[in-house]
Amino acid sequence: MERFSNRGLGLATAACALALLAWDATGLDMPLAHLFGGPAGFPLQDHWLLTRVLHSGARNLAWIVVALLWVGVWHPVGSLRRIAFGRRLQWAITTLAAVTAISLLKAASTTSCPWSLSDFGGVAHYRSHWANLFGSDGGSGGCFPAGHASTGFAFLGGYFAYRHTDARRARAWLVGALVAGLVLGVAQQMRGAHFMSHTLWSGWVCWCVAWGVEAVAQRLRGRDPVATGRAAVAANAVHRVPADGR
Repeated sequence: MERFSNRGLGLATAACALALLAWDATGLDMPLAHLFGGPAGFPLQDHWLLTRVLHSGARNLAWIVVALLWVGVWHPVGSLRRIAFGRRLQWAITTLAAVTAISLLKAASTTSCPWSLSDFGGVAHYRSHWANLFGSDGGSGGCFPAGHASTGFAFLGGYFAYRHTDARRARAWLVGALVAGLVLGVAQQMRGAHFMSHTLWSGWVCWCVAWGVEAVAQRLRGRDPVATGRAAVAANAVHRVPADGR
């Protein structure tokens, strides 16, 4: 079964970070926001589909899935039976660690949401979230990275839970979590709650948290599954060599 090495994951993670920095440099956040809002605000801010279904509804569904994951740690059903107890616990911990990390970053952020900017009827003035590390945009802040998008991105831990035993399910959880996070992030952008960069960085942070939990879990297990598998193959090959060396 094909697996990404830790080096490959590191290169992919670094490449994504560079791509996100390039996105920030383009300044496309504001033009995209203007597609959905103007001086009078965001017409879709209170739309029922975005608020009841893709906001509160999606959030409630995500917490139900989190609860089921925690129950599944000790009482696994379906495909959860195919992964070890430690992997199930790792996945459950990852979901909470990811949303906690995003919440802490948001609490420390001085970046305001689009609907708080003067361009859209608010009082704040647009500044890059990197510039806001050294000052304030004049608004209430607390809007970077995207919190609601992490409702989907938090489940990226499913990739690491399955990647050593079931590549198909690992890819499914990877793609599913990314799509869910992007959909929820775009929904919030349409309401004026976030810029696209907020959503993209939220996904990157959740991925790093999931990978970090994976690294800690591997260290606690005292071995790397990929390296151990290769060592076992090498050992078996040595044992198969005939005694006379032919």
